[in-house]
Amino acid sequence: MRIIYLALGLLLLFSCENKTTFDIQKETVAILKLHHAQRDSHFNKDSLAFVNQFSKSFISVNKGEITQPSKKNMLQRYHRYFSSVTFDQWDDVSDPIIRFSEDGTLAYTIVDKLVKLHFKKEDGTSTPSETHFAWTTIYKKHHGRWKIDCVTSTERTP
Repeated sequence: MRIIYLALGLLLLFSCENKTTFDIQKETVAILKLHHAQRDSHFNKDSLAFVNQFSKSFISVNKGEITQPSKKNMLQRYHRYFSSVTFDQWDDVSDPIIRFSEDGTLAYTIVDKLVKLHFKKEDGTSTPSETHFAWTTIYKKHHGRWKIDCVTSTERTP
C-alpha cells in the first residue's frame, strides 16, 4: 500500500511540475523576425508595416510620458517622421536580449541600437543626427501572433 501512495505522490509531484509548453527556438525566431522587420520599415519608410506590429492596446513610455496612441495617430506620426528623414544606420550595437514568460504568451526584447540619419529641412538641405537608443519592447500573443504591447525607450546623443 505504501508503494501505491508513493507512486501516486510522485505522479502528482511530476504532473504539477512547471513545463514549458511552447517551442522557445521557434518563438525566438518569430520575435527576431519582427525585430528585423522594424529596421526594414524604417529604411523603406513603411509606416503602415511598422504600426501594424502594434497591438490595439499599445502603450508608449518615452521622454517622461506614458501614452496610448491610436493606430491613426501612430500612422500619422510615423508617416511624418519617415517623410522627414533618411536613415543611414539603424543597427543593433549588440544582439537583442529576448526573454519569454513561462507560458510563452509574453516576450520582451532589450535593444541597444545606434541610429544615424539626416533630417530634411524645408530649404532642401539636410542635417545629420546620431542617437544611441536603449529600449524594451514587450510582445504579447494575440490570436497566435506576436504584437507589440509596450515600448519603453531611452536615448542619448553623443
